Amino acid sequence: MNYSWNWGVLFQSTGIGDSTYLHWILAGLGWLLVIAIVAWSIAMLLGSILGIMRTLPSKTARTIGTAYVTIFRNVPLLIQLFIWFYVVPNFLPAPIKSWWMNDLGAHTSALISASIGLGLFTAARVCEQVRTGIEALPRGQINAGYAMGFSTAQLYRYVILPQSFRTILPPLSSELTNCVKNTSVASLVGVAEIISQMKTISEYTQNTIEIYTIVTVIFIVINICLIQGMNLLEKRLRVPGLIAGEK
Repeated sequence: MNYSWNWGVLFQSTGIGDSTYLHWILAGLGWLLVIAIVAWSIAMLLGSILGIMRTLPSKTARTIGTAYVTIFRNVPLLIQLFIWFYVVPNFLPAPIKSWWMNDLGAHTSALISASIGLGLFTAARVCEQVRTGIEALPRGQINAGYAMGFSTAQLYRYVILPQSFRTILPPLSSELTNCVKNTSVASLVGVAEIISQMKTISEYTQNTIEIYTIVTVIFIVINICLIQGMNLLEKRLRVPGLIAGEK
């Protein structure tokens, strides 16, 4: 194999000012974190609301939640990102469309589209986790709450949600790491995140193995840190007797 190894490739100059390829990787990592944070915030908020809707007595609320999950879980993430980036802006009101097309930078619009698309896609998955957590609670607790005079809103606030969110922390950890990994798809709509930078550096230097290995390690480190953080949160909030609790 005629391959020139160079594990110090990130410290080479890019030929643009004083920057090195390490600066490109760090910039890409920053955009990755921005997309992941925004997308996860959207996913948790919307997914929680939809998960609650899917367990309410209202048939309309359950239908809306089910329809959302059915659509967003069965359309590939890449197609959803393309729709948000290429299709949706054409249906915006004229002033907003003009601002989006002409005033907003191409990278910024791609970043917003990717964050929204990934957030809505992940929300469908979070919704199912929340629904499962709620439905896993003993029916007797819900009946007892109604018998004590709680309204549905009070029952969810004081009885159902505090317990259900504790039980779904482990699967939510998986969804969080999936959200971070799925940010890699954003490179296909023009976001200069870490995968995009990785491809560019690989083309410029031809040190493909080294660059791909370094980026893989970065993803592993990020996700291990997230999993450890979620494990600490789970231990802090666990309640004896629940699925995630100690005996």
